[in-house]
Amino acid sequence: MSNPWRGEVNLVVNGQVCVMRLTLGALAGLEAALAEPSLVALVERFEQGRFSSTDVLALLKAGLLGGGCPVAPEALDHADIEGGPMGAARAAAELIARAFVVPAS
Repeated sequence: MSNPWRGEVNLVVNGQVCVMRLTLGALAGLEAALAEPSLVALVERFEQGRFSSTDVLALLKAGLLGGGCPVAPEALDHADIEGGPMGAARAAAELIARAFVVPAS
């Protein structure tokens, strides 16, 4: 079960519930992978809807790594994600939002 106060988001991969979280290390790797100059630019990219499927995959991989999920990042390229591409995009958007916004109580 994910904890929104820790910035966690659930993602069901191949039928297994994985908890994702963007740690500082995961965010640094994400910046490098997406060639963004800052965290602000990265967040704006998603807020403005200027993201690609490659961006979504990179974000999910960073979240899985930060959450300590046993799914290998390279295996995610061929995995069955609950909700398909839209479910993946929703989870990615929620993940980045939770990394920078305190949830409502």
